[in-house]
Amino acid sequence: MTKIYKKDLLFKGKEHITERFSYSGLYEDIDHLVLDNTYIRTLYLLGYPFVASSGWLDDLISFPYDCDVSYHFQEIASINALPKLNRKITELESIKRSMITDGKIIGSEITDPLESAVTLRDKILRGQQKLFQIGIYIALRADSLNNLNKTTDILESTLSSKLFFVKIARYRQLQALQSILPRADDELNIKRNLDSSSSALTFPFMSNELAHSSGVIYGVNRSNNSLVIIDRFKLQNANSIIFAQSGSGKSYLSKIEILRQLSDGVNVIVIDPENEYQEICDSVRGSYIKISANSKDVINPLDVLKGKHLKKNANQSIQDLMAVISLMVDGLSSDEKAALDKALLQIYNSKSLKEPLLKDLYLILIKLKQDKFAKRMEKFVNGSLKDIFNKKTNIDLNNRLVVFNIKDLSENIRPIMMIIISNFVTTKVQNKTQKSLLVIDEAWILLEHKASAKFISGLVRRARKYFLGVNIISQQASDFLNNPFGKVIASQSSLRILMRQDSTTIKEVFKDFNLSEYEYNYLLNSDKGEALMIVDQAHVAVRIMSSLKEHPIITTDPFEIMSQSK
Repeated sequence: MTKIYKKDLLFKGKEHITERFSYSGLYEDIDHLVLDNTYIRTLYLLGYPFVASSGWLDDLISFPYDCDVSYHFQEIASINALPKLNRKITELESIKRSMITDGKIIGSEITDPLESAVTLRDKILRGQQKLFQIGIYIALRADSLNNLNKTTDILESTLSSKLFFVKIARYRQLQALQSILPRADDELNIKRNLDSSSSALTFPFMSNELAHSSGVIYGVNRSNNSLVIIDRFKLQNANSIIFAQSGSGKSYLSKIEILRQLSDGVNVIVIDPENEYQEICDSVRGSYIKISANSKDVINPLDVLKGKHLKKNANQSIQDLMAVISLMVDGLSSDEKAALDKALLQIYNSKSLKEPLLKDLYLILIKLKQDKFAKRMEKFVNGSLKDIFNKKTNIDLNNRLVVFNIKDLSENIRPIMMIIISNFVTTKVQNKTQKSLLVIDEAWILLEHKASAKFISGLVRRARKYFLGVNIISQQASDFLNNPFGKVIASQSSLRILMRQDSTTIKEVFKDFNLSEYEYNYLLNSDKGEALMIVDQAHVAVRIMSSLKEHPIITTDPFEIMSQSK
């Protein structure tokens, strides 16, 4: 291994550009360099597939490891290219005639390059093609030699599957690194002849696309103006998250998707804490349910304990109800959890309680000598909240769109009602084969309490079994990424949509979603209605687009609403 200092990296009597780097030296080995404890290995493309197709180097451009790719192009003048092509054609024709004379079978290794050379010569003569020399070099980086070797193996196997052959620049790693630097200096000088059509196809202008054969249109891909079409029910799960600053268009996007999911045959249920979805609900003749102290619409929390679905899901329903009750009484001790479990089992096994209410649970807890526990439930059974929580359910979900408005509930009651509604919806869709979407707006409310956060994270994990997608919408990504249950929700969402982010939270988003520097700046400076969609490994910048008929019923811009009303 050779140690090279900066003073040795002089270039024709002038200070080399590497003099300006902060490292004190580098080590050169046969097949790699070590620079500031970073292991670097440069390889070059030696063998190419016979036929070039659109995006034939996509696997190299999108290689998911630390690497730099350098292209070196040099045009060969036609006056110089034609003699070389004629010599090559003559050579191949001579080999072909010799093989015919000897009675040998002429294979594609002779006929294919001969045909290509003749075709290329004719196109150059007609001015339809030009000839280029191209060198493609790849510099891999890793924190150890072992990881560098593993990355090299992955790169070789990835490219060999597409009929590319890469080779390590042995004994020439320093020259190879110089060839990678953006100086247009090809010291490695390992090139291949390609015509202009094949050369053009090597450029990394092929962007990620999201265009499923089914699903709904979300907008236009900013990279290539193609449509972004996603079928969330064909992903690993149908869950999604939308993180965005206030005013960046997250509710607008959610409403667009709701309209298009409805047209695609999906049932949609919305939990609306800010009364933003009434217009869209009325426009499609959906069911608009307002839950408040003065409304007649009621959901009985214990409804989930009775029904045919319970034969297979009784234990889960009881655990979900325990989360609801825990949130109501602001936490349970271990003794209270045991008593509550026993009480709920009594209600479940009771043949006389066809439609149990909270007061039935309240009375059982008193019989179990849980007076303090029962007293904490008093306001929900006999107090100011009895009209909301201690009545029989009088609503149903027999509509394609159902919106639950909980704006008039106090802030401490909202998370309770949100998980009661979520539990009720999950129960109703369990035995249906119909695709359903549950939209939870302002979902950060659920993360303020451990019981509600745990419940919703469990629901997100189970939703796929019920043909249900859960759409979580929140302003601050940090609310989720700093919460263990929030991280579970994010990890269990196959579709992740990021819109404009605040400078105080962008670093967490950058780290947790493995964004590039471009995506980092894009989210800081994106306009209203622009988003970054992440589906598996695909990251696509999207401009959300609505139709002329959709926009008037989904906009929340006060100026537009005022102009429409005039």
